[in-house]
Amino acid sequence: MKIVFSGPGSAATGALVVGVLDGNVLTPSAKDLDKKTGGALVRAIKSGTFKGRPGQSVMVLSPAGTKLDRVLVVGLGKPSDVNEQAMHTLGGQIYVALGDSGSKAATIELEAVKKSDLSVADMATGIAEGLRLRSYRFDKYQTKNKANGNGKPTLVSLTIRGVGAAKAQADFRSRDKVIDGVFMTRDLVTEPPNILYPDTLAKRCQELTKLGVKVEVLGEKQMARLGMGALLGVGQGSVRESKLVVMQWNGGGKPAKAGAKGLNKGKADQPICFVGKGVTFDTGGISLKPSAGMEDMKYDMGGSGVVIGLMKALAGRKARVNVVGVVGLAENMPGANAQRPSDVVTSMSGQTIEVLNTDAEGRLVLADALHYANDRFKPKFIVDLATLTGAIIVALGNEYAGLFSNNDKLSENLLAAGDAIGEKLWRMPQGEVFDKMINSDIADMKNISDGRGAGSTTAAQFLARFVGKTPWAHLDIAGVTWTKKDMPTAPKGATAFGVRMLDRMVADHYEKK
Repeated sequence: MKIVFSGPGSAATGALVVGVLDGNVLTPSAKDLDKKTGGALVRAIKSGTFKGRPGQSVMVLSPAGTKLDRVLVVGLGKPSDVNEQAMHTLGGQIYVALGDSGSKAATIELEAVKKSDLSVADMATGIAEGLRLRSYRFDKYQTKNKANGNGKPTLVSLTIRGVGAAKAQADFRSRDKVIDGVFMTRDLVTEPPNILYPDTLAKRCQELTKLGVKVEVLGEKQMARLGMGALLGVGQGSVRESKLVVMQWNGGGKPAKAGAKGLNKGKADQPICFVGKGVTFDTGGISLKPSAGMEDMKYDMGGSGVVIGLMKALAGRKARVNVVGVVGLAENMPGANAQRPSDVVTSMSGQTIEVLNTDAEGRLVLADALHYANDRFKPKFIVDLATLTGAIIVALGNEYAGLFSNNDKLSENLLAAGDAIGEKLWRMPQGEVFDKMINSDIADMKNISDGRGAGSTTAAQFLARFVGKTPWAHLDIAGVTWTKKDMPTAPKGATAFGVRMLDRMVADHYEKK
């Protein structure tokens, strides 16, 4: 869809969107349009329960006195309700109402809202961002267009009119590149596992070279030479070869030399690092999962999908920062050579792990990926993302991702970025009492603790053993990677939770100004 911004101009054609404040207070453009239509807008508003509240809307078809297909009246709420997240939601609401309405073009009229913190330009950018996010579709395997909603949307162009159009256009240009990253993540997470497996996912990473990202792919022989017994153990039951992919975007200046030591904590060329779990399908291995719901396990590579999409977003908008993305890719299958419960593997760090449950595999993949990233790049910080535990869903449902960290400042930055764009995090506890729960009788550690308590925390404690003193945060995104219902800015399916949040954190705290 083509989205353009312009100042107040000539009469619109197609669909027109106007806003009404709480208590049915019409904006100036809504008042003018009501006069042109002989009071059609006010009559439509009074005929129902519309009160101008957020989320409410009224459609007026073919209003007299205009050449419009339809007018969509949307509630803006109180001036204090007009904020960035509300504009994202409003954009998604407008797309749902008009996307397949039959109108090919739409215009949104915007005016300043007194006592709101947002300028008209900021409102325009937020609405455009939310609208494009909600417009995502994954229909590549649908061979027929059906009248029941599977056909292509009719809306192909959108004009947002108001003062500050040039600023809105410039701001949206950058955000549009971030949405490209979001869409890449959604595509990857949605792909079926017979199409997306370690080798093909690694090839998708290589597409980022077109944007200037340096991409390296390590195969099993290379990982074996490095001693990555934890990651390799997960994939040994599959016919698909495991991979480790390293992506580097050097937008902040000369990058630090690989393997360099003694880098100062704040040195400009020291990269920041994101690591993702990429189990492209998780049967549980020998510790086989129940069949009900196993189809969802195609998105067990969601953490890697976020890291890949984030790298696309940062490179796409030419972020002024040095970033490393590392994803460990494996398929967890119950083959003849599969890892067994009670096996002991040696990680790249030299630490040994007793594998008591082969379905606790994500932490094994991350153990080697985290150590590799930390040892090679000596980053300012590491953030890892993984659909790691069902326990985090028990604790936080599908509303929050779990945040575990050894660094308060990094945690504060993540929480603030999540609050700003509506991807919510909740910091969870860690400590020595939990760390002792994963001590093994025959190895350095075991991959699950005894009993069912604190499953997400003990998983995080396991990961903490592979990052040393480097500032680190672990995001358990098991409950927020996929939605089974439509959301304001995402249709049901893959959400790409984390791409926009991490991009915001980088922009706010780590880019060169």
